[in-house]
Amino acid sequence: MRTVEDYARELREVLVNSDNVVFFGGAGVSTESGLKDFRSPDGLYAEKYAYPPEYMLSHTCYERHTKEFFDFYRDKLLVEGIRPNAAHIRLAEWEKLGKVKAVITQNIDGLHQAAGSENVFELHGSVLRNYCDRCGKFYGVEKVRDSEGIPRCDCGGVVKPDVVLYEEGLDQGVMTGAIRAIMRADTLIVAGTSLAVYPAAGLIDYFGGRNLVIVNRDPTPADRRATLVINAKIGEVFARVDLE
Repeated sequence: MRTVEDYARELREVLVNSDNVVFFGGAGVSTESGLKDFRSPDGLYAEKYAYPPEYMLSHTCYERHTKEFFDFYRDKLLVEGIRPNAAHIRLAEWEKLGKVKAVITQNIDGLHQAAGSENVFELHGSVLRNYCDRCGKFYGVEKVRDSEGIPRCDCGGVVKPDVVLYEEGLDQGVMTGAIRAIMRADTLIVAGTSLAVYPAAGLIDYFGGRNLVIVNRDPTPADRRATLVINAKIGEVFARVDLE
């Protein structure tokens, strides 16, 4: 049975022999920072609310039950005091070394940028950005976090989080940039995602490089295609991979 040290040694060998690494991460990347994921046994989808979490985070809920949407959003998605973990920090370090060319994330917490990563494609947006759905004025996270009920712009419009809700399409500019990065990569690391949410999960189909690395505690549909499968905590493995 392979240990974390074994995984780290194998991953380091892959990275040392790669020139263009792209990282594609899901909710599991942030769980080591204290955030809950969605589909694990103790994730958000396992909790009980007046409506299912999928509905609470849908465009329909935002339109029809706006106050309930914001109550859920503040309670479950605006988590105070979270910090980047070892995975975020290592990726930022590897980017500065010129090894990692892009980070593609399904997360909306902004932790990659907080750790220092610069070339980040946020497929599902960010809780740190909000905008008025009437006049388009942008607001920081505090506008929604510190308000009660439905947050309002000076013009009276609703201040909507700049996140992609269920029933909404992904930003095509972000998708195009992510696809281009993956197509240019010689190594793609996919971590902390069940690869169950489309169209994001379909991004790996654009990869034609040498090394597909999967880092996830549970099996994924892409494991059979991978050159290296790591069943361990992402941060614990990455923390042991020093490229300097």
